[in-house]
Amino acid sequence: MSILVTGAGGFVGRQIVALLLAGGHDVVAMDTVAGGIPAGARVVAGDLADAALRAQALAGGVSGVIHLATVPGGAAEQDPAASRRINIDAMYDLMLEASAVTPGVRFVYASSIAVFGDPLPAHVDDATPLSPKMVYGGHKAMMEDAVAMFTNRGAIDGVSLRLPGILARPKGPSGMKSAFMSNLFHALQAGEAFVCPVSAEATIWAESVDRVARNFLHALTMDGAAMPVTRAVTLPALRVRMGDMAAEIARQCGVSADLVRYEPDAALEVAFGAQPPLETPAAHNAGFAHDGDLATLVASALTTLT
Repeated sequence: MSILVTGAGGFVGRQIVALLLAGGHDVVAMDTVAGGIPAGARVVAGDLADAALRAQALAGGVSGVIHLATVPGGAAEQDPAASRRINIDAMYDLMLEASAVTPGVRFVYASSIAVFGDPLPAHVDDATPLSPKMVYGGHKAMMEDAVAMFTNRGAIDGVSLRLPGILARPKGPSGMKSAFMSNLFHALQAGEAFVCPVSAEATIWAESVDRVARNFLHALTMDGAAMPVTRAVTLPALRVRMGDMAAEIARQCGVSADLVRYEPDAALEVAFGAQPPLETPAAHNAGFAHDGDLATLVASALTTLT
């Protein structure tokens, strides 16, 4: 049987599919278009909300599902109906359909730190309650509950991973308000000036895309008993200052950190630049990890730009 990856043509999806193929797995790669999906996967292209397309993806059975497909934050806020159609309704149906094909299938769900809302509390750990403010975060929190419910019923064996900032995304529109974090990498690698919309003192939680992908692969095979009863964990992440990250990117790219000018936007600073100390013992106990240190994170992120 195969591993089904939805959102397989996206930034994280491509990395996951490549790692799965390199490990000798059969992969069904599902996305709205086929472009960008690594060669070697069975591609199913179209709308996740199309029941016939989901049936095509599940044909022959699946040994695991990694569900990444989503209407992202900014786009979800602009079109809540589209977010509900994909982020809630289509995912709910996919869980039911996957469980009918393979009862108790491991279903790994890409949730988000947006479930905590903004502004964030002074400290975030495993006991921090969910309090989403944006449509995207609200829908992610709803589906974490659905994953836990279907797991409790024995339909799936679910794991929800709350993703931090992922670096460094490709250039171009992504629908994500946090895109400036990745745009900083692109600008400094090209030796170009960059206006950062949060302050040098702004703090973010970040992982490289390779580390995130490896955490997803771990989630496919880990012992579900290591997960908390909610079946959801916040992935470990490095908490870094934007000024420190800019300096490290500049150092590794051989350019001056003075290329970066800081012009903070108050709303972005609150939503994405004030991430407090983070403790993730449940994720660590379950075998998930961050990049280790800032230099390693930056070096890994830079490799995704070439």
